[in-house]
Amino acid sequence: MEHLFKPLQAGAVTLPNRILMAPLTRCRAEPGHVPGALIAEQYAQRATAGLLIAEATMVMEGNSSFWMEPGIYNEAQVAGWRLTTEAVHAKGGRIFLQLWHGGRACHPLLNGGIEPVAPSALPIVGDEVHTPQGKQPYVTPRELGDEEIPGIVEGFRLAAANAKAAGFDGVEVHGANGYLLDEFLRDGSNRRSGPYGGVVENRARLLLEVTEAVSSVWGSDRVGVRLSPLNSYNSMVDSDPIGLSAWLAKRLSGSGLAYLHLMRADFFQAQYGDVVSVVRENYTGTLVTNMGYTAEEADKAIASGQVDAVAFGTAFLANPDLPERFRKGAALNVPDAATFYSPGPAGYTDYPFLGED
Repeated sequence: MEHLFKPLQAGAVTLPNRILMAPLTRCRAEPGHVPGALIAEQYAQRATAGLLIAEATMVMEGNSSFWMEPGIYNEAQVAGWRLTTEAVHAKGGRIFLQLWHGGRACHPLLNGGIEPVAPSALPIVGDEVHTPQGKQPYVTPRELGDEEIPGIVEGFRLAAANAKAAGFDGVEVHGANGYLLDEFLRDGSNRRSGPYGGVVENRARLLLEVTEAVSSVWGSDRVGVRLSPLNSYNSMVDSDPIGLSAWLAKRLSGSGLAYLHLMRADFFQAQYGDVVSVVRENYTGTLVTNMGYTAEEADKAIASGQVDAVAFGTAFLANPDLPERFRKGAALNVPDAATFYSPGPAGYTDYPFLGED
């Protein structure tokens, strides 16, 4: 595992190892989308990661998709997140906040009746959303007007400033998994015309504008971007995911980012393709990948130069001391899917460390 444990310079941030914690939605925020002491404890337990990437966090009020996810758009949330950053830094860790707008994955029952917005009036199909009234079908979103889009960009910029005030080490722009920025990127969800629709240069305009706005707050060397060109989650599809991946990699390569975070596969295996090779070919900066890696595969991928670091999701969820387990070749705790989104510490902060098993 020697390559996993080599330090890495990711933009302005020095990582002591290349085992990153992927952003994981866990629905443990307190009322008002305020992160509390329980969330702080969970991240502090995992501070030996090369970098913690905190969960999808609402940049603007009224775009909840998960009911109990955290936000970063008001002072109470900033103060709440400060508990996390201080706890992580006290353990010697580094943490970025993932900035996120739910787009058409939001629901009026989670947002005081506010209808969701999207690039086009196309709903998520084949799935339901958890609400206070039980599981409900997704609704057809309202198509954003071109004149509204600067307000979305400004929302991300303000959220980035709030993340800085909360003490994070940087931020990750969530351009993946069928949420607003990804909805604009892929032609299965973006059927609009005009400056934000049609050719890939237009579909990518919002992601690039958001990344530039966030970088104006942080400097691009403390900003990451996450992409999932193959993932069909939230009924997403693109007619040319390989071409989209190549274009985005080439365009972002000159942005001076801390890293590009690429999800290499599809949760539901509906779409296939080698996006890692095409992104590596076109992106010269720090490349982080994730989805389904073992420690051995990750180490080999880093050794070969295919990637620079690997983010682990459910493995980190169930193993707060994952780097140490990898180092020693120790057995891993098995994640309990029944507690992924349930309230309280069970299945969240009670997974045992080595020696407590």
